Amino acid sequence: MNEIKKFAVLVAGGKGMRMGSALPKQFLPLMGKPVLTHALIAFLNAVPDIEIILVLPADQLSYAQIVLSALPDPVDITIVSGGETRFHSVQNGLNAISGDGVVFVHDGARPLISPELIHRCFNQAMELGSAIPAIPVAESMRIINGTDSSPVDRDKMRVIQTPQTFRTEVILPAFQQAYSPAFTDEATVVEYYGTKVYLVQGEKQNIKVTTPEDMIIAEAFMHQE
Repeated sequence: MNEIKKFAVLVAGGKGMRMGSALPKQFLPLMGKPVLTHALIAFLNAVPDIEIILVLPADQLSYAQIVLSALPDPVDITIVSGGETRFHSVQNGLNAISGDGVVFVHDGARPLISPELIHRCFNQAMELGSAIPAIPVAESMRIINGTDSSPVDRDKMRVIQTPQTFRTEVILPAFQQAYSPAFTDEATVVEYYGTKVYLVQGEKQNIKVTTPEDMIIAEAFMHQE
């Protein structure tokens, strides 16, 4: 892992609306630190030589100090403004990368990512070019068609997580193409460009914090550690 450059693009674009908070969710305190800080610490601990690019909405750049001041040690982090959509925000973050290597694109509102998942994503991306964390669907699911619905075979369904991880030669060219509303995450951008992506085993605890209930669940997971 030492000879390959590693980059983490952390995208934090939440407004806090579903959280019912004036403070965007990524800056809310979780076990004494902002949600986003936990994600930063996870990457710094798992990959000490990683280069971190933090993508924040332009009107939230002033909050960056809240996140950085909660880190145990000073860290050199690149901060860039987000764009109109997630695609444009990630694109802005990728534009700050210099050199070849492996890129992790991670939701800033996923504070419970483990070192094991980070290493698993890195190793597969090195081998196959990409690693998209995914977990099985536990609940029964149905697809809606107007007023009708039909069951879906949940064994064929997966919930997609981050960090979506790629070699630079895979993700950087893909993000130079024109934006499409079909882009829902980094994997769809790469696929649209014509490159196959590969799933990797995710983690149930790697939840995305979007509601007050998610904060309670995240704290419960953290108390188990």
